[in-house]
Amino acid sequence: MEFVASALDELCITEQGKRGGRMGHRSHNNDDEYKSKNLHAERRRRQKLSERLLTLRALVPNITNASILFISYQMNKATIVEDAITYIHELQKTVNILKDQLFDMEASEEEALEPKKEEIQAQEEMRKFGIQAGVNVTQIDGNKLWLKAILEKKRGGFTKLMEAMTAFGFELTDTSVTTSNGAMLVSSCVMGFYCETLEVEQTKELMLEIINSI
Repeated sequence: MEFVASALDELCITEQGKRGGRMGHRSHNNDDEYKSKNLHAERRRRQKLSERLLTLRALVPNITNASILFISYQMNKATIVEDAITYIHELQKTVNILKDQLFDMEASEEEALEPKKEEIQAQEEMRKFGIQAGVNVTQIDGNKLWLKAILEKKRGGFTKLMEAMTAFGFELTDTSVTTSNGAMLVSSCVMGFYCETLEVEQTKELMLEIINSI
């Protein structure tokens, strides 16, 4: 009886050992499978990251052209990111410069349009009140003329008129200027340089040319 009991006990121990061995082997296989899946997922993640970094490298022109074959992955990744950051900062500076230039251009266009608006308003007022540009010249004595000129009121118009008349050899005295209803009236005593005799009709024609050119 003792021999039979001992044999049964050994049989039970042997069966438990076999079961434990099969379970331990199964657990070991599960761990290997889990590690294999994690390793595969990590490889895919690194592959995607590498592809995106290469895409970034191709898009940014100033990224260092170092070959991955001669530089470690980590160093190459850091270089690509650093050069990309530098390039983005340069783009931001360029954007700010272009914004400032655009603002200056718009401001210049507005300043250029302002005189045109004034000229249009002056023309409309002159038409409204029936005022026309013209020149009236009267002989005072041999070399003196009295001049009245009506022209459209423009920014800088009087200065241009004086410069043009001086360039044509006119000497002006007792000059007065008045503006009304979009028009400018200039009255002056005119004589030629070196006491040259001025003809009424010639002076009138020349003044009309000057007024039309302003």
